Amino acid sequence: MDCARLWLGLLLPLAAALDFRYHHQAEMEAFLKAVAQNYSSITRLHSIGKSVRGRNLWVLVVGRFPKEHRVGIPEFKYVANMHGDETVGRELLLHLIDYLVTNDGKAPEITRLINSTRIHIMPSMNPDGFEAVKKPDCFYSNGRENNNYYDLNRNFPDAFESNNVSRQPETVAVMEWLKTETFVLSANLHGGALVASYPFDNGVPATGTLHSRSLTPDDDVFQYLAHTYASKNANMKKGDHCKNKMNFPNGITNGYSWYPLKGGMQDYNYIWAQCFEITLELSCCKYPPEEKLPFFWNFNKASLIEYIKQVHLGVKGQVFDQNGNPLPNAIVEVQDRKHICPYRTNKFGEYYLLLLPGSYIINVTVPGHSPHLTKVIIPGKSQNFSALKMDILLPFRGQLDSIPESNPSCPMTPLYSDLPSHSAATKPGLFLFLVTLFHLLFK
Repeated sequence: MDCARLWLGLLLPLAAALDFRYHHQAEMEAFLKAVAQNYSSITRLHSIGKSVRGRNLWVLVVGRFPKEHRVGIPEFKYVANMHGDETVGRELLLHLIDYLVTNDGKAPEITRLINSTRIHIMPSMNPDGFEAVKKPDCFYSNGRENNNYYDLNRNFPDAFESNNVSRQPETVAVMEWLKTETFVLSANLHGGALVASYPFDNGVPATGTLHSRSLTPDDDVFQYLAHTYASKNANMKKGDHCKNKMNFPNGITNGYSWYPLKGGMQDYNYIWAQCFEITLELSCCKYPPEEKLPFFWNFNKASLIEYIKQVHLGVKGQVFDQNGNPLPNAIVEVQDRKHICPYRTNKFGEYYLLLLPGSYIINVTVPGHSPHLTKVIIPGKSQNFSALKMDILLPFRGQLDSIPESNPSCPMTPLYSDLPSHSAATKPGLFLFLVTLFHLLFK
């Protein structure tokens, strides 16, 4: 029996070995389960829901405390394969998982990242679409949509105009997932172009659509995040690697500048989930031959790691009342960049604000009390895999009676409806329509 256990122990790590090819649902599940078993101290595997056809939507968590949130440790996520025929991101995330768990305790950078970050990885948001692709194609395949023929990246609530489509199981699962964690930073992996795209994807004149763009209050941070990813990818940063596609200076673009998109996931994350998300288009070809996968891994590995580190930008901390009780649901925002859906502390009284180096005034607001202002100076260098830590003590006793964790001031309606009405710039003209058709809706 002891010999059998010894042989089993020697063989189990081999089960997590990952080759460069496309892994269908059963193979992907086997790999994820093997990783969760072999690296149980730093991983947690769970399903956030099921697809239309009942396939699990798997998420593997990697971190020193993978099973639950710990105060001060930010939550990061990658989501891929939202469009089932855009396949490179799916495989890259499987290889990222393999790289993280096998380098813990060996590579100092990865070890520090795992020590300081809780990393959530969803290799496929649309497993039905992936399995539906019968003839892989560079431009479009029948697996783009889910099994109900809905484009999942047009299926979320929209802050700018009504999006009364039937909410799909995969979309609902992600929306519910976002309520369970304090996600700070995210990226959504796609294919069909080579660019890092940042919010907003939709807009109104107040966000800049009259100038063919739609900018968030945190545009400086979003441009930095997109540039961080693109700059580590030699082909992406060229901006014109996909010769028959658009030219993207430095490999980045504002989503609306590329083309307007209603019901997208990155806008939803930023507005309703307090999570900064960008969209990464990783391959000119949506479903390239699998012999190209090592090439994509080599060009994206450094970018994938460097982007995770950015969850440690800015400032973080807890808000306490005068008795030292953490205050949930307190509004914590920088004075000159208020969000239309105010950013609030979680149930532990925590806040995370992604900010570039500089001087800021943090405004903390609790109902029934005057705003509390705190000056913070964020240094030029990151604090060794940690945002600047600043706890805020308020000079009064807080009301802690069953404050809801969700944001009560943000209904699932167009939040920009009271701002100036939509201009023609928010609706694709003939030229934009032709461009969009030509690029076959890459996102």
